[in-house]
Amino acid sequence: MVDKDYSDVINRIDLIASKIYDDLQKTNIPFLKLSTRTKSNIKFDDKLNVWKYGKSTTERSAKSLDGAYMLLRTMYVVDFIKEMIKASKSSTLREMYYISEGWNLAKFSSQQESDFLAEDLEVITGCMREDFKLRPEEDGARVIGNLTLEEMTRNNTKKKIHCQDDVGDSGYSIPYNVEPEKITFKSADAKFILAIETGGMFDRLVENGFDTSYKSILVHLKGQPARSTRRFIKRLSEEKKLPVYAFTDCDPWSFRIFASLAYGAIKTAHISEYLATPSAQYLGVTPSDIENYKLPTDKLTTEDIDALKSELTDPRFQDSFWKNEIKLQLEMGKKSEQQALAKYGLDYVTDTYLPEKLAEMGVNKK
Repeated sequence: MVDKDYSDVINRIDLIASKIYDDLQKTNIPFLKLSTRTKSNIKFDDKLNVWKYGKSTTERSAKSLDGAYMLLRTMYVVDFIKEMIKASKSSTLREMYYISEGWNLAKFSSQQESDFLAEDLEVITGCMREDFKLRPEEDGARVIGNLTLEEMTRNNTKKKIHCQDDVGDSGYSIPYNVEPEKITFKSADAKFILAIETGGMFDRLVENGFDTSYKSILVHLKGQPARSTRRFIKRLSEEKKLPVYAFTDCDPWSFRIFASLAYGAIKTAHISEYLATPSAQYLGVTPSDIENYKLPTDKLTTEDIDALKSELTDPRFQDSFWKNEIKLQLEMGKKSEQQALAKYGLDYVTDTYLPEKLAEMGVNKK
């Protein structure tokens, strides 16, 4: 595959090494400063229309032994990234964790630690993980719909793929890299994109032909969506002028899935403008739906309740819709799944529920 120009990426990570070197030359305690990655430090960016990190910062400093080890690991990771770029290779996050076993004192104690450092480097440099040639372990999400895209293959040729005619029931699988040098969208004969949380519901809609009957592009989120899935949806929505609706379960974790899709996730707020689709609208099962459609439910767990209470103080959930629905769910003490709609039959979700919900948003079948 033809690589893009990585010179800017190399320059940015070189600045990290230069900063540490200069500190040592001046006999100062080395440190790196970056944005605090917490809920309390995300602010709405009016220009980008997404949630970004605010002005609060933290330091990774060699004042402590743990801090010194982290800076040492940072230097090893920077060197590892440069080697991959120069060799036109890539690594999974898991592989980087195991490769650190050969870094002596700089080896990571857990993959969580190495993943966190990769995110730190994104915040410091303003680059994305993909720019570092680091990729996740998980498979891409699935897509079904009247969409034609062109993908660069392994042998450096472009191949057109129609996401209905050229795929099986599982659909087109989104790769980890969905930037323009890898994927271009050629045509999309659709009215909207429907992002679906669960695989069972995605398969139900595909089997019922919802992508055809409602001229929609269906995207399986696979729970909390991977970066490539969010980036794919954002690009497709913006480039083909398609609205996005998110169809999820009714629980606090599903609300956060929507938030990451539409507003930006807290842990990736430094790159929200690349991943979030601010125009996305929530079409998922709501606490009100539980009552209105008399859906089967499960009792909220202690973790669910704590998560809902946390969302009441989350700046991304401060409009009246979310506050009212979250408070209603806490009062009910219940949650429900997308597939609870099967109570009324296998076709109910495509024949009744989704048409009614879409109609409320001004989207009709014809």
